[in-house]
Amino acid sequence: MPRSLPPSGTHRSARRSAYLPARRYARRYALPVAALAAVSLVAACSGPPKGGPAPGSAAFKLSAGTPAAAGELDSFTWALYAEPPTLDYVSAFDYPQNTIVSNVCESLMRWTPQLTVAPGLAEKATNPDPNTWVYDLRAGVEFHDGGVMTADDVVFSLGRQADPEGGSAWNSNFANVESITKTGPLQVTVKLKQPDSQFPQYMATAAGVVASKAGVEKAGKDYGTSGSLDCTGPFKLGTWNKGQSIELQRFEGYRGTKAKSAKAVFTFLTDPSARTNAMLNGEADGGYLIPTESYDRLSKSGAGTLYFGEGLSTVNVNVTSMKGALGDVRVRRALSMALDRRGFVKAGLGGAGTVTNSLTTRAVWAAAPEDVRRTAFDALPSPEQNIEQAKALIKEAGATGKTVTIATSAIGQDVSLLATAVQAAGSRIGLDVRLKTIAPNAFTALFTDPRAREGLDMFPETYYDSITDPMDLLSNFQTGAFQNYAGYSDPAYDDLVTKARAEYDPARRMATAAQLQKKAADEVLWIPVAEWPTAVFLGKRITGAPTTISYLYYPWAADVGAATR
Repeated sequence: MPRSLPPSGTHRSARRSAYLPARRYARRYALPVAALAAVSLVAACSGPPKGGPAPGSAAFKLSAGTPAAAGELDSFTWALYAEPPTLDYVSAFDYPQNTIVSNVCESLMRWTPQLTVAPGLAEKATNPDPNTWVYDLRAGVEFHDGGVMTADDVVFSLGRQADPEGGSAWNSNFANVESITKTGPLQVTVKLKQPDSQFPQYMATAAGVVASKAGVEKAGKDYGTSGSLDCTGPFKLGTWNKGQSIELQRFEGYRGTKAKSAKAVFTFLTDPSARTNAMLNGEADGGYLIPTESYDRLSKSGAGTLYFGEGLSTVNVNVTSMKGALGDVRVRRALSMALDRRGFVKAGLGGAGTVTNSLTTRAVWAAAPEDVRRTAFDALPSPEQNIEQAKALIKEAGATGKTVTIATSAIGQDVSLLATAVQAAGSRIGLDVRLKTIAPNAFTALFTDPRAREGLDMFPETYYDSITDPMDLLSNFQTGAFQNYAGYSDPAYDDLVTKARAEYDPARRMATAAQLQKKAADEVLWIPVAEWPTAVFLGKRITGAPTTISYLYYPWAADVGAATR
């Protein structure tokens, strides 16, 4: 989904290929998955490897979770770096939206804090043939406004995502869907045009959210911006004070374990210092996407605990235009060679990161055989700085003195310092790299609005995978993909994406993904910089929030409760 690498937004997430035959999530199902793909999906969804960061990384420790809550709360307050423009699930494509929507709306499947896939609103998902997924729904699930979920609601909800005219940010994940039909009062069948290893995984993200058909139609154009979201999650939408906060209220009719807090209040604090101070003085009980410049201060404050967990996130420089100097691959390679990644990790990420030469994290290759993992990483260019070789490439390309413009923002020092690092690298090798400042609230528009990217050649992006599969990111460079902002197009790359996404067996799929990873690296389609863990701060009075990036699709706020009885 993105961010400055934002603590602001990516996308990760940023997503989806126009092709869709298998994109963003495919993997193992903790539910009773049947038929052909059962074994391969379970293996593929095993989740990231356990343990801490890779060798050579900064001295930070990954935590599997936080202590379980000891009691209930009347309410807790959570700091967000920006106000969501909407809470409509079809637009839940960045950190602010997903951090809230994940607690209000539920999906057919559920991404767990361990980054595996489990049953959600569907108690069972089966795959009777390669082109068919059947979802058997839970009975008696109540919507916030009083209705009871049926197959009609599922068909309607997925249909909004699949409608090419509906403006869904997740639409490309449905490009391989031939039909979505009701095949029983509590059964929905999805027919695919061809095998798709990614579609079933995305059903655990916002792409698989189910809302009340009656509720959405009643709200009309106001759905997502006021009133009820009419979903099934442990919280329902309460008061939205525009420009200030959003309140969620515990849904007493929830089918599962009730939320431990009666209310969750999300307050919008666009200034990094203000967010940090709010957590230090107790105005905010906690937050994700902690400003990297505050890691040390928060960890030593005594006001709470700063945790790091698996983020499936890489900090990159997104190449948004190849019409100027960056149209020559030698210029892109030179910038990558000249970048001081180690200096950026130390200053921009507060030391909590790992220098990388890969656009994908090592964790998303967990289901790959060891030889495939080696292939995916060993052939990549060195991440070490090489100014002289970079200068030679710029001279060879005839690019000395040419202008490149990169976005910067006050979202956090991770964004601003990466932009500055790119500028410094360009200056050392003969390029004229210029900074264009983007307001924090407008930064997220870079991922969805072509007009916001006008005049830019690059911008800092923290890309998060929404599933534990390298194809989530690598599909971005297929012709016409949603986040293929630079318009890269290569039939050979497209064919490999198609082959990988149509492969249910994880070993074979990831062998093809390794070829894609090398091609993306050779072409420098984005510039990889670092792996970045998820950071969460919890004040002394609360605990229970997951440490992993699962919070984007898992109802994490329901687990937050009192730290002591």
